Amino acid sequence: MRIITFNANGLRSAASKGFFDWFVRQRADLLCVQETKAQEHQLGEAALRPDGYRAWFRDATTRKGYSGVAIYSRHEPDAVLTELGWADFDEEGRYIEARFGKLSVVSMYFPSGSSGEERQRFKFRCMDWIAPIFDQWLASGRDYVICGDWNIVRSRLDIRNWASNQKNSGCLPEERAWLNRLIEERGWVDTYRELRPDGEDYTWWSQRGAARARNVGWRIDYQIVSPSLRDRLVDCAIHPAPKFSDHAPYVVDYRYEGSPA
Repeated sequence: MRIITFNANGLRSAASKGFFDWFVRQRADLLCVQETKAQEHQLGEAALRPDGYRAWFRDATTRKGYSGVAIYSRHEPDAVLTELGWADFDEEGRYIEARFGKLSVVSMYFPSGSSGEERQRFKFRCMDWIAPIFDQWLASGRDYVICGDWNIVRSRLDIRNWASNQKNSGCLPEERAWLNRLIEERGWVDTYRELRPDGEDYTWWSQRGAARARNVGWRIDYQIVSPSLRDRLVDCAIHPAPKFSDHAPYVVDYRYEGSPA
């Protein structure tokens, strides 16, 4: 089973740069998209609906052309969920989950706090609110793959300029401690770090200062999975080229019985 997660920073923009041509060549079973930046009725054209896949969307209702998540799948899920129960989060179009038997695949776009103190406070509220939900998912007995842009790095391996970003959103000590607790104490598995213990690859680059050309990046896009999937990880790859967005697609291969593949 192959799953791709990708922050498109505008799905129509990424498509115009050849993203779906690239995606079809990957022969993935599922694609999780963040930042569609569109309403579903704007995403119906053939270029955005590759043959062999169906798509489900959760748009932002608070502001058009903002946020938005999607899941593309070769196979029909048993159920698609789009709400976690807190309107402030749900209505920004930040969560969609597809269920296939015992397997849940989630596309999630976690808030950024980089635009100012108000959004950073919202990010902290989201962290406090969603942690018990993650605990419930772990206790459910389901296999979870949480794909998405978490807007947080874990360690100095995940960011080129570690020292100079300690006071910047996404690298704040309390953000990193929260994410690392989910993994190191609660038991969630960071697929990239599991497969690449010493890897220093990035998934996002600022669009200022030739950051991408100089590889001054951050690893903030993850596939984080329940511990039941740890032994089913086969391989992973981050694809910084071709450039479809300020983020790179992240691909993980799983050995999964009963998968939608």
